[in-house]
Amino acid sequence: MEGIERPNFAPGDTVVVSVRVKEGERERLQAFEGVVIAKRNRGINSAFTVRKISHGEGVERVFPLYGPNVAAIEVKRRGDVRRAKLYYLRGLTGKSARIKEKLAPRVAR
Repeated sequence: MEGIERPNFAPGDTVVVSVRVKEGERERLQAFEGVVIAKRNRGINSAFTVRKISHGEGVERVFPLYGPNVAAIEVKRRGDVRRAKLYYLRGLTGKSARIKEKLAPRVAR
C-alpha cells in the first residue's frame, strides 16, 4: 500500500473521497462528496460511512480506510456534532439535516 495521506476526520465532517473506478481497461477517479455519519476504528479494518443526497435520493457508501480503491480523502469542512454515529440524519430532510460548522476556538486578548 502506497502512503496516501489520510487526514484526521470525524463524524459530521464533509469529505470528498476519490475512488478508483475500473471500466474495462480504463481506470479513472470518481469523487464521492458527503457527510461522514459513522467511523469504525479497527486498525487495518477501519472503515467510514459517507452519506450524500443525489437527485433527491439519499446515498450511503462505506469505504475501507486503507482500501486500495480509495485514492484520496479530502476534508471540505468540519462539522460540530455531539454524537459518534449520525444515523438520525437518515430520517431528516432539508434544512434540518444540516450540520453546524465547527469554528476555530476563540483566542483571548
